[in-house]
Amino acid sequence: MRKIYLIRHAMPDIPIGERWCIGGLTDIPLGKLGRLQAALLPFAPALRDVGAVFCSTLLRARQTALPLCMEPISVPGLEEQRMGAWDGLPFTEIMRRFPKLYAARELDSTLLPDGAEADEAVRDRMQAALRQCLRQSTGDIAVVSHKSAIASITGQRKKLGYTSVSVLEAAGEALTVKEMHELCKPDLNDTICLALLNAAGADENLIAHCETAAALADELCAALLDSGLTLDAALIHRAALLHDLARAEKDHAALGALWLKELGYPEIAEIVRQHHDPDSAMLNEASVVYIADKAVWGSKRIPVAERFERSLHKCRTPEALAAHKRRRQTALSIQNEINRLCQRTILR
Repeated sequence: MRKIYLIRHAMPDIPIGERWCIGGLTDIPLGKLGRLQAALLPFAPALRDVGAVFCSTLLRARQTALPLCMEPISVPGLEEQRMGAWDGLPFTEIMRRFPKLYAARELDSTLLPDGAEADEAVRDRMQAALRQCLRQSTGDIAVVSHKSAIASITGQRKKLGYTSVSVLEAAGEALTVKEMHELCKPDLNDTICLALLNAAGADENLIAHCETAAALADELCAALLDSGLTLDAALIHRAALLHDLARAEKDHAALGALWLKELGYPEIAEIVRQHHDPDSAMLNEASVVYIADKAVWGSKRIPVAERFERSLHKCRTPEALAAHKRRRQTALSIQNEINRLCQRTILR
């Protein structure tokens, strides 16, 4: 019995938190969060042994498939349902321009906007395309498609988040839905963290900084554990590796945290949120990652006070200077408490 791992594409380039009607008439690439979601797919246990990888002809599906396969095979018929007059519009605009139809579709999803593709037509072409994928391959396969297109086969829409996986069994021409998974969320390790950094566009210098900060965070955590403090060492290590995931972006701590929360790692996200400006000087996982970052300049360890002296020139407003002073005081307070608990100068 062959299996088809039917994967919804990752998040396209639309604002996080907004809902858009991105149908088969709209061809847009993945956004930054989408690239991170796609980077996790090769680490899903079920997808490690697939043979061929197929995708729709739309760019967002192809870009989702690329981490799984250098040359995914595009198959016409796997595209999203064409949504006519609604295609490519944010739902806020759809509600404003088509209020009656929008309200009616909340109760009856078979109602369609002008020019939209019929549900039955979507199902028929999807079935034909999936059978073509099976004929062009052997063994289990992965197929990257779209929400409504996948729902036409599985009968389910609610669980089809970005990069969700539906497992079909193929026996001859018959396709049977066996499992559905809401989110591709593998347990993080160094390899996966590195894949996320690469997907976010981190260069070798930034990756070296993250690795150095993580190594220092590991040392600090081990010393604090020996002193009797209870800490989650694995959580600290992963958060330290990923603390600068969004370093190239504005408000990178907040955005990195948002990305990680959307990926399904809320505990790491909370530490990343605080790595630039912690909530307090209390010794916990967040403060260990914060001080490890502040004791590293580039990929080299330096005294915490020197780190703040080097960054002082970036402060061009009274507000920035006040924030810099506050963060320096917090860092030195954390440093002193670590040295006190460990009964040695582990940081300087």
